[in-house]
Amino acid sequence: MKRLLTGTRIYLSGFQEEDVTAIREWSQNEEVQRLLDALPHKPKAEEDIKKWMGDPGDNAYRFAIRLKDDGRIIGFVELDGILWTHRVGWVSISIGDEQSWGNGYGKEAMECLLAYAFHELNLYRVQLTVFSYNERAMRLYESLGFKKEGSYRQFLQRDGDRYDMILYGLLADEWKGNVKEG
Repeated sequence: MKRLLTGTRIYLSGFQEEDVTAIREWSQNEEVQRLLDALPHKPKAEEDIKKWMGDPGDNAYRFAIRLKDDGRIIGFVELDGILWTHRVGWVSISIGDEQSWGNGYGKEAMECLLAYAFHELNLYRVQLTVFSYNERAMRLYESLGFKKEGSYRQFLQRDGDRYDMILYGLLADEWKGNVKEG
């Protein structure tokens, strides 16, 4: 039986008390936050981070992304806003550790999260939004089989320019057709 939350070089886990330091550093990194959130950049207090790391409730799952070789946290993935009746949920990812960018860890983490969503939670559809300036993320999502479904035109203003927020969706059958078993 394949392990759902384990990739080749990463694994997904719960959060640990010592993760607060790394997550706090990421919350202070303007570039990381502007890729993740439409809200204005605002570093988070330790208490807010601890609260976020806690139990997300019945309609959400949140995991730390850790490197297998040393267990160090490099980011997180979330599956939230689940509508159980319709078997639909939202996904998001953040690789907060900039030294880990461009190494394929995000793809591995998303593959694990999607396997969890479709195999373990029996969801039918997952969706996400991404800002049009985040081309690296769009390439990742498309490589995983996500389909561009529309955009919220000129949704976001950053540094005097307007950007679209793009909606992507992935259905269970599309994911099964795209995934490599192993």
